[in-house]
Amino acid sequence: MAQRPFSTSTSRKAAPGAITLGKVLRREYFFANANLGPPKAEPVSPPATALGQTIEKPFHEAGIDSTEPPHRRRKRLKAQIHYDTPIPLDASSRLSSISSAMPAASLRRLLTTCLSLSKPRLSALIVLTTASAYSLYPVPALLLPSTTISPSLSALTLVFLTSGTALCCASANALNMLFEPKYDAMMSRTRNRPLVRGLIGKRGALVFATTAGVFGIGSLWFGVNPTTAFLGGLNIVLYAGIYTPMKRISVVNTWLGALVGGIPPLMGWAAAAGQSATGSGEWRELLFSQDSVGGWLLAGLLFAWQFPHFNSLSWPIREEYRNAGYRMLAWVNPRMNGRVALRYAILCFPLCVGLWWFQITDQGFLVTSSVVNAWMVKEAWRFWVKGGQKGSARGLFWASVWHLPVVMVLAMVHKKGLWTGIWKRLNGETEDDEEWMEGIMNSEREELEPVLQSARTINNI
Repeated sequence: MAQRPFSTSTSRKAAPGAITLGKVLRREYFFANANLGPPKAEPVSPPATALGQTIEKPFHEAGIDSTEPPHRRRKRLKAQIHYDTPIPLDASSRLSSISSAMPAASLRRLLTTCLSLSKPRLSALIVLTTASAYSLYPVPALLLPSTTISPSLSALTLVFLTSGTALCCASANALNMLFEPKYDAMMSRTRNRPLVRGLIGKRGALVFATTAGVFGIGSLWFGVNPTTAFLGGLNIVLYAGIYTPMKRISVVNTWLGALVGGIPPLMGWAAAAGQSATGSGEWRELLFSQDSVGGWLLAGLLFAWQFPHFNSLSWPIREEYRNAGYRMLAWVNPRMNGRVALRYAILCFPLCVGLWWFQITDQGFLVTSSVVNAWMVKEAWRFWVKGGQKGSARGLFWASVWHLPVVMVLAMVHKKGLWTGIWKRLNGETEDDEEWMEGIMNSEREELEPVLQSARTINNI
């Protein structure tokens, strides 16, 4: 009786050289299936076999290495896939794809395109740093404890600050895209941006950038203070007018871009300082007084963070930067690219220590921020030692992406006096108004002492 094609009769004998159950149970079988060796010059096609037959070709003849265990093979192949995966597209490119699928004359398409011009992820990160600096400002004794639970800054000022900063960022980013559509089209990360795809014309992009800039600076001027508004306008000029063309001239553009990134914390600090200014509230008092140290430390932290982030971001697409004519360290000087990233990652340690030293945060911030800083330094070290290869660039990129928001949130959680005040309120403890006023008078007396001493000297003369 003829056998059916898919029957499993035990009377059927295995072909010579076929893999039987006994061979499967042997240790050599598993290790013979370990790993693919180097590719052959001429790949050999497997022999054609009839249905149900087994290939008789030994594993070592098929280019399989028998020395590497299967679990290591799987790990290595998975790592190779991970290393070769490009860094994901920016939010502007993704929003352009969404916008292109909408009706051409719809309001939703216009709004989505304008949002794409603003680089929403970058703008959100800048707004976060600005708001963090605003919240970290040490609030003075503006109000007595009997009047309010705790002194605080104005929430309305924070609204003007964040909205104005977001509009200034949108204006700068839109101008940046307006000046570079030709070169954006040459790079995989930017070739899907709205101006490259023709979702909006240059005139429309200019109108959006101008409108956002005017309303952004106006919000900061009338809702916060002139110093903060000046910093917002300065950032638009630096980013769109100087940093953007500098990218095609010199690698110094990276340092200039880092300077642009360090200004938003100063904006938040100046906004908070303006509410407690004892003098005229001009820019010297808000930015260069004894109480402005915290703002400069936060600005330094943002400045230092830019290098691990951008140097790792630019490494996988360094040839695209080169072909587009952008002078970036990733291809101009690859070794220096890694050294700079490591150098500024290490600099984050003393900057975080300075926030504790100058009484901006409590001691807990030393521990928590050090853990996050150590993670980024570790990835920066790998990036430098491995020269960006073996996934080190991708590892540093994602470490930097998480580093900044985590450190800023930790600084707000560990703000000096925050948990002490919460503990006192939970236990029903209140500070006596007389002691509060005495502290205020002592502080003011210390500030006026140099002026009084000068007056006494003049009278004696």
